Amino acid sequence: MYRISHLLILSLMFLSVEATSQTMGGDLTESETKTEKRSKKKKRKKTKLPDIDLSHWKVTIPEGSGKGGAISVEPPEILDYANNDILKPYMFNDSTKGALTFYAYPTSATTANTKYSRSELREQMVPGDDNVNWTFKKGGSLKAKLSVDEVSRDKTGKYHKVIILQIHGRLTNEQKELIGQKDNNAPPVLKIYWQNGKIRVKTKKLKFADVNSVGILHEEAWTDDEGFNFEQEVGFGKFQIEVKVTDGKMVVSLNNTEFAVYDDFNMKRWGVFENYFKAGNYFQSRDEGSFAKVSFYGLEVKH
Repeated sequence: MYRISHLLILSLMFLSVEATSQTMGGDLTESETKTEKRSKKKKRKKTKLPDIDLSHWKVTIPEGSGKGGAISVEPPEILDYANNDILKPYMFNDSTKGALTFYAYPTSATTANTKYSRSELREQMVPGDDNVNWTFKKGGSLKAKLSVDEVSRDKTGKYHKVIILQIHGRLTNEQKELIGQKDNNAPPVLKIYWQNGKIRVKTKKLKFADVNSVGILHEEAWTDDEGFNFEQEVGFGKFQIEVKVTDGKMVVSLNNTEFAVYDDFNMKRWGVFENYFKAGNYFQSRDEGSFAKVSFYGLEVKH
């Protein structure tokens, strides 16, 4: 009787230990699974994509058949830029920062009327159509959050310049024919530079204030102003630029704390032209080995 009881107790003890062992093993496995899930969740959180609507932009890259032959990609193809092998080296997602990055360096593939390369967006009010644009009377605003991530230096040790935002002028087809010009190109009324860690604004002014309505259409009627330098140093960090255009007036702000205001007769007479916004990396160097990388975290246009 004792032997049977003893054996029964031993059996029950064995079963209890085995059950405890299995339970503990199950807890460890569950714990490991939770840790793994948390780790994966953290990894997922670190991956970000830029929230930028490209349905009204085309991009030009420093790739193509020489001067005037740089490749452009319009909507809807641009919407799949992440899978476009031609665009990938010049326009790509930085998923660690949640930014859309533009890379440029000197190549033989440039656009007409310039010697510099660009990886730059061009606004299209009607997707796929360059012929529909806006005037100062119609107005418009652009808000961009960006950073200049990397820029090469020249022989003196200064960083190369990069144009990050523009408002470009455009002749209508009627204006082009009136002055006998071969294309619709008009001067850019606004260029915003990143220059040695600071932001510089350049705009246009008339050479002669009383130029007539035909003469004003010629590029030679306009010249660069003296430029304006914002005091803040943005360096390689994030910053925000806002451009607001109304009839006869243009305001450029940096981080909503500094403002450059243009509301003289030059802006009033600029109303003769159509316009479009540009954003990205218009690299201002032909030096061998030079380059720049610009990232946009946000880009919004309204009319």
